[in-house]
Amino acid sequence: MTDKAALRLELKERRFALSLGERREKGCRITALAESVLKDRQSILAYAAKDPEVETLVLINRLISAGKTVSVPIIEKETRTLRLSLLESVADLEPSTFNVPEPLAKEKPVQPSEIDCVVIPLLGFDRNGNRIGYGAGYYDRFLADNPHLEKIGLAYACQEVDAVPTEENDIRLDAVITESEIIRF
Repeated sequence: MTDKAALRLELKERRFALSLGERREKGCRITALAESVLKDRQSILAYAAKDPEVETLVLINRLISAGKTVSVPIIEKETRTLRLSLLESVADLEPSTFNVPEPLAKEKPVQPSEIDCVVIPLLGFDRNGNRIGYGAGYYDRFLADNPHLEKIGLAYACQEVDAVPTEENDIRLDAVITESEIIRF
């Protein structure tokens, strides 16, 4: 097993060790901090969370209510890429690839050039802005093609590690928001 594979397993266990109540409580604090960071951004690409990721539906609702343009990624499994869709309501989301909520029935294409920043899921992070995801590289490829995007990860504090093993194609984050702090890199 590679270092990254072992670390992914450990980080998944850490996240699953949090009770539903703990995840909700921490998620509320993460949402409040994320709102403060995103208040000056107009066009945001945000992941629609699947359990037990940091929940994003409340954040997405609040951003839409505040007049922000919110898009979500749609997973292209065959090409291992992401396409973007405008999201007008979280009610338009339905479980899709990897059980990720996507607006397939109400897809409205968005170009990456129309986005200011991206809110990214992750399994773990370190204090150098390195992130470890699920291993398929969807976000790393997307971010490499769109370097103009500000990259913000959402994570529980227990997902922090001393050092994430990195490779040349890994893209660093600009910030991570946990329940206890906003970490800028």
